[in-house]
Amino acid sequence: MERRDFLNTAGLLAGFTALPQLTQAFTPSLSTAIPEPIQPVLLPGQPPLDHNGSMAIRVWMRTTMTNGLFSSVECAVAPKTMGPAPHLHKELDELMYVLEGTASVLVGEEVVEISAGGWHLRPRLIKHTFFNAGDKPLRFVDMYFNQPFEEFLEKIFFEYTPEKGYPYGSKERDAVMKDLDEKFGLVYDKNAGERRQEIIKKYGLK
Repeated sequence: MERRDFLNTAGLLAGFTALPQLTQAFTPSLSTAIPEPIQPVLLPGQPPLDHNGSMAIRVWMRTTMTNGLFSSVECAVAPKTMGPAPHLHKELDELMYVLEGTASVLVGEEVVEISAGGWHLRPRLIKHTFFNAGDKPLRFVDMYFNQPFEEFLEKIFFEYTPEKGYPYGSKERDAVMKDLDEKFGLVYDKNAGERRQEIIKKYGLK
């Protein structure tokens, strides 16, 4: 059924004259795809995630658990540690909730600080990065909407690692990272690496 025909049938373009047909218009047929309802999910509590001297992640809610709506990942960051180079997402919206410490987030050219208990929404198409400029560990939960971004993070944290043959700066790692960036719609400026180094120098990060 075309969109205009559907709206006419539902009475949304022609008043409510078609209201008696509404039940018929929404009667499922064998050719109508009905999405499976989201099922309840219980995730037992775990000890706080350890940053292991750098940065670590733990996936909580997977996109497959929510019919593709969102996922959530816990992230732990050691003191004085830099995050990724500034970038933007073509399709992904992300929501951060800080559990411990203070997150410094670059949004455009402005750095904002989110203390424990604070939230920060980063819609798509906005350049950003994060880092821990403090002397205490940072721990937060990121929620990802419209994309299974937990899969991207698992690839770079657990699969494409120096221990598994992908040293930082190597052709092998650059190749797989390029493919991942294209698949998940990450975009970096040409000077993203230089901007990252500027932040590291300014805040004394590693």
